[in-house]
Amino acid sequence: MDRPPAPDRIADILAWIETRLDEPLTLARLADRAGLSPHHFSRLFTARMGQGPMAHVRGRRLVRAARRLAAEPELRLVDLAFESGFDSQEAFTRAFGRRFGVTPGRFRRGLSPLPPDGDSPMPNPAETSRAVARLPDLVTLDAFTVAGPARRVDEATASTIPDLWSTLIRALPFVDGQIPSWTTYGVVWSADTEEGSFDYMAGVGVRPEGSLPAGFVRKTIPAATYAVFRVTLDGTALHPQMKAAMATIWGNLVPASGLNVADGPDFELYDGRFAPDRPGTVVDVHVPVAV
Repeated sequence: MDRPPAPDRIADILAWIETRLDEPLTLARLADRAGLSPHHFSRLFTARMGQGPMAHVRGRRLVRAARRLAAEPELRLVDLAFESGFDSQEAFTRAFGRRFGVTPGRFRRGLSPLPPDGDSPMPNPAETSRAVARLPDLVTLDAFTVAGPARRVDEATASTIPDLWSTLIRALPFVDGQIPSWTTYGVVWSADTEEGSFDYMAGVGVRPEGSLPAGFVRKTIPAATYAVFRVTLDGTALHPQMKAAMATIWGNLVPASGLNVADGPDFELYDGRFAPDRPGTVVDVHVPVAV
């Protein structure tokens, strides 16, 4: 007998949000509705939607506000700001301008087209990368230290991650501080679970002390147990493949695993045989889990 399809938690939560835009909505409330921890829910949501849960909520409220501006000429901006969940008219005006490129007043005068109603398009999980599989065994690792160039990124700036790798590769090997190994790590930590931003480092294993190239930072990865997801590359550009793989991992494979994601750094491991232009090369993505 065929199993029933797994529930699509993100599709369900998007529909639920649309009926409750007038209510106080928080990350904790959305995660509770989805039956996940805030950290796990936020990573899943961002992988599917390309933005954090609360950024999505604000965007939906702004679209509704824009349509009300066009339909209700007597509506005061200060009232609309509070009804849209903003603390002040000034905060509402700034957010409106970032979203639509004009102030609410200019929008009301017809100087910008009316945004379409309805929810944002949602990527189909079936269209994400199929070249990813979870390895059968959990892996426990002792604490270790990495160092390299790091940057805070979000969906709009994630395309700059390859620049960090170029900077790292140019600096290898270090004269001092580096552990003798060509294994490198793409480390993610300090995720803003509401906005979908995070710190990313292109790093290499180092000793806890020692000199580093200018602009490099040191990060200790605590001891943890990991679920490992293997990404098999096809020889084309690396960054689009890893972006699709992360959507598959966080949007499909992590929820299907039934594991509880721990709140700690996750990382991509590239071993010394890594060759991004060689089809069949693999990257192992380590996601910390509670055991």
